[in-house]
Amino acid sequence: MSLGPPPRAAPRPPPTAGFLIDRYHERPPWGTDIAYEGGFVQASRIRGYDVDGTRVKSLLAGECALMERQGMGGERAVHDPAAWVEGCLDGAAGRPSRNQGTIR
Repeated sequence: MSLGPPPRAAPRPPPTAGFLIDRYHERPPWGTDIAYEGGFVQASRIRGYDVDGTRVKSLLAGECALMERQGMGGERAVHDPAAWVEGCLDGAAGRPSRNQGTIR
């Protein structure tokens, strides 16, 4: 008596957060991009509201690094502080994001 084909194995579940944390030691693999974009967005917002240009000059003269050291970069900056400062400088200068158009 034939019972039909053997049962199929259940599909593998997608990786869990625990797997990713174990693998990357609590730092996401795209942490540098997250840090860069965090600095870029923050500086772009400051640039957008800066009517007379004094804040932009201040950011470019070293305030980006100072903000990061004082913890104003938030949780995004902890992934890669140097990338956060670089993104801040790019946003303050009005340059396009280095990640613009990047598909991962």
